[in-house]
Amino acid sequence: MPNGSSVPSEATPDRRDLSALTHEGAPWAGLRVLVAGLGVSGFAAADALADRGAHVVVVDAQVPVPSSAAHERASILEVLDIELLLGPEAAARLPERPLDLVVTSPGWRPDQPLLAAAAAHGIPIWGEVELAWRMRPRAGAAPWLSVTGTNGKTTTVQMLAGILRAAGLRACSAGNVGTPILEAVLDPQPYDVIAVELSSFQLHWSHSLSPMAAACLNIAPDHIDWHGSYGEYWRAKAKVFARTQVACIYNEDDPETLRMVQEAEVVEGARAVGFTLAIPGVSMVGLVEDVLADRAFVAERRTSAAEMGTLADLTRADNPPPPHVVANALAAAALARAYGVPTGAVRDGLRAFVPEPHRAAPVLTVDGVRFVDDSKATNPHAAAASLAAYEHVVWVAGGLLKGADIDPLVARFGPGLRAVVLIGADREQIAQSLARHAPDVPVVQVPDTDTGAMDRVVAAAAALALPGDVVLLAPAAASMDMFANYGARGDAFASAVARHSSRGE
Repeated sequence: MPNGSSVPSEATPDRRDLSALTHEGAPWAGLRVLVAGLGVSGFAAADALADRGAHVVVVDAQVPVPSSAAHERASILEVLDIELLLGPEAAARLPERPLDLVVTSPGWRPDQPLLAAAAAHGIPIWGEVELAWRMRPRAGAAPWLSVTGTNGKTTTVQMLAGILRAAGLRACSAGNVGTPILEAVLDPQPYDVIAVELSSFQLHWSHSLSPMAAACLNIAPDHIDWHGSYGEYWRAKAKVFARTQVACIYNEDDPETLRMVQEAEVVEGARAVGFTLAIPGVSMVGLVEDVLADRAFVAERRTSAAEMGTLADLTRADNPPPPHVVANALAAAALARAYGVPTGAVRDGLRAFVPEPHRAAPVLTVDGVRFVDDSKATNPHAAAASLAAYEHVVWVAGGLLKGADIDPLVARFGPGLRAVVLIGADREQIAQSLARHAPDVPVVQVPDTDTGAMDRVVAAAAALALPGDVVLLAPAAASMDMFANYGARGDAFASAVARHSSRGE
C-alpha cells in the first residue's frame, strides 16, 4: 500500500525541491500543486496555495449539485482562477501535466487511483495538516498541542481549549474538529497556542509535524478498511508522538500507547507523562480519591502533587462523570500543564466545559429509569467505555459494524446487562454474540427502519428496564444504515424518549 512518502521513486528533473517550504514566507510561488478533494480542507488548501502564487488544480470525484456548499466552494475557486477537474474520470488518474506536490483531503484513501499513481511516480503527498504545519509563520508560530486516539479526541481537545482560554490565552480547537487547521494557522490575529485533534487519516499524510506536546488517548481496531490493517492504523496513530518537543502523554491503562512513546523519535529532552484513573506515580497525572493530581509538572514531584481540580468539577446534572470522561480530562490537563498553564486554570476550564451532544448525554428520567444518549459510541471500544460507566443497563445497540469484532465487548459486558434492544443492519451479529456469551439476557430485535423505529426501540427498552436502571444508547456501530449520522440517531432517540414520557403522564 502506498504510504505517502515524500521520497521520490521516479524523480522528474524539473520537479521542485520542497525542503525549503517550512514557513508561510517560503517560496510557494510557482509551485505546481494538485489538491485532492473539494471539501472544507481541500478548499482551504487550494485557497492558501493560490494566494501565495502556486499553480493549483483541484480534483474531486463528485460534481457538486447547484446550491450545495460544495458548489459554492467550486464557484469561489473559479473566481480565483483555480482550475477544477470534477467527476469520476478526473479522480481516476493523474492529469497530464507536471506536478511538484499533491495535497490530499483526509478522506482520500492511500489506494485511491490518483493518489496511488502519484506515489508510484514519486510525487510527494501531503495532507492538509502537513501543509498547515509548513505554512506557519517563520517566527512566533503558535505551538501545537496534539491529540489522537480511537475515542475521546474531540472531548479532550475541547476540554484542552477551554483550559487554555481559562488561562487567558488566545487559543482554539482545530484540525479534525473546530476551526480548519489552515485557518487557525493563517489567522490574521495569531493564536498563542492551538489544540489540534488529529485523526489517523490526517496523521497518515503528515511527515514533519513537531508538536510541543502530544497525546494518544487509547488505541483499538478502527478504520481498518481505510488503512488496510490494524498495524497500519497503529502506525498512523503513533505518528502523533514524532518530533514531540516537551511531553508525550500516554494512557497508563493502555500499554500500546506507552509503546508508541517508547518507539517514537522525539526531540531530545521530551518526557513521557502517563495519565491514570489510579493514584499517579512520579511523572504522571491521576486521581487521589476525588482529586485530579499532577505529579509530572511540579518541582517536587517525587514527594508531592498539585491539585488540578476534583471530580465535582466534571459533574453534570448531578451525574458523576464516567471514567472515560475523567481520563479525557486528565489527558487535557497534562497537555495544558506541559504548556505551562497553572493548576487553577485547569480547574476553571474543566468546570466550564460543556460536552458535545450525543456523548453520554442524559435525556430524561422516566418512572425511575434514566435514558442516556451516547450515540457517538460508534465502535465497540467507545461502547465499552460507555457501558463501564453504569451498573444496571438496558443496552440499545446496532447499526453498521464495519467489520469490527463485537465478541470481546459482548463477552465482557453481556452477562451483566439487564436486557438488550438491537437495531440496524448488523443487529443479528450482535444477537449471535449475545447468544454465545450471555444466553440468559433478554434480547429484543427491532427490524424496522422507518421513522417510527426508534419509538419501538424506546418502548421495548422501557418495558425491560427496572427503576434505577439506565437505558443506554451506545450502539457500538455506525449509523448510516438508518440515519444521516450519529447525531441524527441520537436526536431520534431523545425525541422518542420524550414522546414515551408524555404518553406516560
